[in-house]
Amino acid sequence: MMIETTQVEISDSNLLALTVLASASALSACGGGTGAATNTALNSLSPAELNAKLTDASRFLRQATWGGTLAEIRDLASTGSQNWINGQAATPTSLSMTRWLINKGFNDAAVSTNVNGDGGWSQAMWAKLFGATDLLRQRATFALSELFVVSYLGLPINWRNFALANYWDVLEKNALGNYRDLLEGVTLSSAMGTYLNMKGSQKFNATTGRAPDENYAREVMQLFTIGLYELNSDGTQKLDSLGKPIETYDNNDVLGLARVFTGWDNATGTDPQAELAATAYRHGLPMSLNASLHSPEEKRFLDVVIPAGTDGITSLKTALDALFNHNNTAPFVVKQLIQRLVTSNPSPAYVGRVVKVFENNGKNIRGDLKAVWSAILTDAEARQTNPPPSFGKLTEPVVRLLQWGHTFNATSSDGAWTLGNTDTDTTLGQMPLRAPSVFNFFRPGYMPPQTQLAAQNLLAPEFQILTEPTVVSYINYMAVTVNNARNVKADYSYEKTLAADPVSLVAHLNLCLAAGNVSDANLSLISSAVGSISAATDVGVLNRIYAAILMLMSSPDYLIQR
Repeated sequence: MMIETTQVEISDSNLLALTVLASASALSACGGGTGAATNTALNSLSPAELNAKLTDASRFLRQATWGGTLAEIRDLASTGSQNWINGQAATPTSLSMTRWLINKGFNDAAVSTNVNGDGGWSQAMWAKLFGATDLLRQRATFALSELFVVSYLGLPINWRNFALANYWDVLEKNALGNYRDLLEGVTLSSAMGTYLNMKGSQKFNATTGRAPDENYAREVMQLFTIGLYELNSDGTQKLDSLGKPIETYDNNDVLGLARVFTGWDNATGTDPQAELAATAYRHGLPMSLNASLHSPEEKRFLDVVIPAGTDGITSLKTALDALFNHNNTAPFVVKQLIQRLVTSNPSPAYVGRVVKVFENNGKNIRGDLKAVWSAILTDAEARQTNPPPSFGKLTEPVVRLLQWGHTFNATSSDGAWTLGNTDTDTTLGQMPLRAPSVFNFFRPGYMPPQTQLAAQNLLAPEFQILTEPTVVSYINYMAVTVNNARNVKADYSYEKTLAADPVSLVAHLNLCLAAGNVSDANLSLISSAVGSISAATDVGVLNRIYAAILMLMSSPDYLIQR
């Protein structure tokens, strides 16, 4: 297996071998700070106490966002996690992707790629995720985008850049809001309507034999609310008298629910600001109901009966209320949200505690997502300082890239954010809103076959996209990125002040990037390799920094978020 290094300034063969070995180890395991910010609340701590505080703060930020700068880590260590969550919830939503596309001219109908191609959509995504200050909201939105999957690959429509931008806006608007509102926003979005065929679904036609489309009815149950099998409140499966799982719905439920989702199509109207073509503008509006195409029959599903003749809007709201309030929804959703942020194998007790918050936030409100995220991140299991071997998760490639950018204050020199599409085998292997199917990049119940994880019955969803090619392509992609050889460039000013001392540099990166998780043996190995690079010139200083970051971000201790 060959690693291309033609674009990478790090040429020392030992460094490259170390990096490849570290990533290969992660695969086989299947079988910056901006400155030394200070805070008076931390000054009275002993070195050991300070280290523990900073490590936990870094670990929290890695779970809750894209990691933290040294200044953010110290601030959180001083102020506490709940204050941070409250502050993030109060942070205004960053510039919408829709507005970014308009500001950059991607609304110009005279440019064919705007109408029929990417149309700046990937650039808008990177601008949003690298530049946003509402970090918790964006991390939550990305997690939700992997539950409520819509993919660029399944949208063969004009102006899909604006359809996707609006879809992200819908997720973002509700990410710290209420799950019921999120469910309705997703259901009526133009992008989801296209992706899962609800848009244009019509009542039964006896002449043509046309029947309501069943796709959204099936997936809204299977993937967005109740799942396939009945669950206890702690997320464990209920079993029948024969010890078999109990299915939550059958085909009759799908047929009944499919009738609910008939008569909906793109909204009408034109942009009053005259900024968007009619189709692009309508992608930003909830779908509207054509009552004449809505199924008038009685609708039965999940023990719910909607009487014949009930109008389409009432039918839809009744159905979504039933799904939202179903006993399965809280444990089904909560376990996946924990998996996305904290650990692939949360204990039933952990799931159960968060489910109680989903069911009642303390103010008799069900589905309060801000309260749910807070419960996930502050739970004792998430905050334990010495977790068991089964705790943790493989960090997704996109999250790794965004952590690099956030930690080192990466910016786009011309504001174009031309990182491009990163979902191919030659890059990261993942791109937001470009999953290969409605089942996301990976399944929540995935276990790598013929591995120690599977032997111990441990879930490892993200390992579904970890292969030998993706390990190598990740290293290659990050080598170029870390070297500031792309449009998006990091600020390594603080790291330059540490480069003369490899041990201090690597310790700093271990705190900021890996939350102190890299073993002493690997820290020594990386420090020694970094120290073998001459720092006599400015280029040498940068090469030390590039090598240290790349090796640390390729090491198993970093890749597995603990």
